[in-house]
Amino acid sequence: MKIFYVAELVGKAGVFTLKKAINELKSRYNWDFLIVNADGATSGNGLGYNHAIYIHKLGADVITLGDCCFHKKDLTENIGKMHFVLRPNNFNPQSPGHGSFVFKKGNKKIAVVVFMGQNGFNRLHANNSFVGLGSMLENLQRQTPYVLVDFHAQASGEKKTFFAAVDGLCSAVIGSHTRVQTADETILPGGTAVISCAGRTGSQQSVGGCEINSRINEYLSGIPDWTRDAWEDLELQGVYLDIGKDGKAQAIERVRLKVNR
Repeated sequence: MKIFYVAELVGKAGVFTLKKAINELKSRYNWDFLIVNADGATSGNGLGYNHAIYIHKLGADVITLGDCCFHKKDLTENIGKMHFVLRPNNFNPQSPGHGSFVFKKGNKKIAVVVFMGQNGFNRLHANNSFVGLGSMLENLQRQTPYVLVDFHAQASGEKKTFFAAVDGLCSAVIGSHTRVQTADETILPGGTAVISCAGRTGSQQSVGGCEINSRINEYLSGIPDWTRDAWEDLELQGVYLDIGKDGKAQAIERVRLKVNR
């Protein structure tokens, strides 16, 4: 199973970059399954309903979200009916939407699950992702050998601990949220491919994909403003995975692709 993971789309520039790059990417990597993190696709924080439909039509088999999953009302009202949009699995049962799903691709199945970390989030808090983690992943492994986790977390220490806890219980864990691609991709002894952060898709001359002066002004004024898109130096970042028939990772490759506006 060949899987491509597109790192977090940030703003209209991120969605535009995906649209421009997807055909070239597909010709290079010819994936079986495409995952797109879109936690910041709409105005730099959250995902709107129309953007979700559009990204799905571009070719995303599943769209993963994190701490901004409920920031847009129109998506929150519809997320329960959208099996291809996943919010963190370790929310309370009353939360709308799905935290995991087993997708069918031809004669194969792939399970995708999202977890959110506990450190560094002050607006939305998740339950401890380690509780019941092993039994849940083992249940997914009984349905398919291909199990991929998007771990949306801030602290590198929490991510590294999570990687160690799930080694051998899933095919890969892709870190997200920090929007800076790390160079620590590896395959652990149990056959699980990991990377602390896949990066971001959109402007690289920015602060996390957002316009630089707006971020500076937030620190000076205390008034949040994520609405100003940055468009300089567009780049799609992500991770390519090759998973064997036994569900063990055979290869993990960081990807960066420049896009002209």
